[in-house]
Amino acid sequence: MSQSVKLLDCHPATADLRQEVIDGLRRSLKELPCKLFYDEKGSLLFDRICELEEYYPTRTEAKIMHDYGGEIAAAVGPKSLVIEYGSGASDKTRILLDHLEDPVGYVPIDISREYLLQSSRRISSAYPRLEVLPVCADYEQPFSVPAPTRPAASRLVYFPGSTIGNFHLAEAKRFLSRMASHAGPSGKMLIGVDVKKDPDILTRAYNDSEGVTAEFNMNILRRINEELGTCFDTSAFKHHAYYNDAAGRIEMHLVSLVRQTVNIDQWKFEFEEGESIWTESSYKFHVGEFAEIAGDAGFTLERVWQDERELFSVQLYSVRQ
Repeated sequence: MSQSVKLLDCHPATADLRQEVIDGLRRSLKELPCKLFYDEKGSLLFDRICELEEYYPTRTEAKIMHDYGGEIAAAVGPKSLVIEYGSGASDKTRILLDHLEDPVGYVPIDISREYLLQSSRRISSAYPRLEVLPVCADYEQPFSVPAPTRPAASRLVYFPGSTIGNFHLAEAKRFLSRMASHAGPSGKMLIGVDVKKDPDILTRAYNDSEGVTAEFNMNILRRINEELGTCFDTSAFKHHAYYNDAAGRIEMHLVSLVRQTVNIDQWKFEFEEGESIWTESSYKFHVGEFAEIAGDAGFTLERVWQDERELFSVQLYSVRQ
C-alpha cells in the first residue's frame, strides 16, 4: 500500500512574485524569470512540448536513461535518497527509480503546488515502498530537504531535462554549489545537459509547428494577469525564439506588436513596437565545457552517457571530497 504524501510548502508569496515581475520589467532589456512559466497550466503545456516531434531533448534523454539505466544505478549505489529539482510529471524519474537498488526516498521539488501533489501521489502509488516527500518551493531559493524515515546510504541530486541551461553561467555555478551542499560529502549529481549542435535543430525545437511553445511562452503573461491583476494584452505580443550562436544559447522572447503601456501598481511600463520581454535562455554545452562549470561548483565528473547522434548527454558527478 502506498504511503500518504505530506507536502512541505515553501511556495513563494504573491508579493514576491509581484516584486520579481516589477524588477524584471524595470530593466533596460525587459526580462521575466522563466520559473514563472510553471503554474499548473504552464506545467501541462510543457508536458505537451515534451511530446512534440521537434522537441528532441525529452525523448532523447529518456532513451539514454532506458539504455543505460543499469549502469547509472550501479554507479549511484543502493539505498539512495533521490532529490529532484523541478520534478514536473516525474516521468524520467520513474525510469531512474525502476533501475535504482532499494531507494529509500524521493524528494520532488517544484513550484507548481497542485501539479506537484498530483505527480507525487502517482509516484507514491506506483512505488509503495518508496517514501515520497514533496517540497513546493522555488528551488533557486534556500529550502530544507526533508529526511526519510529509513536512513539513506547517500544522496543523489537529480536535475534532468537540461534545465541547468536556463541559468546564466555565473548563476549556474551558484546553483550547482547549492546542489553540492544538498548532496552532501558522499553524494552524487545526475544531470541532463543539452549539447551544442546544428542551430537548425535547436531553432525548430523551440518553434514547433503546432504552436505549443508559443502558447507556453504566452502563458507567462496570462499567469501574471491572473495572479497580479495586470492588463497584458496577450494578442499584442508574439513568441520569438532563436539561437544566439555567440552566447551558445537559445533565447525566447515575447515581442510587442504595437506601442503600448502596461500598468502594475504605481508602475507604468512602456513598450515600443518590436520591443521584447526576454523570458528564457537555454544554454547548450560541450561535455568538457559543462564539466569545467560543475568542477568550479565542487563536483568531479564520473561518467557521461549519450545517444547515438550525440544530441544530448546524461552526466554523473560526485561531490569533491
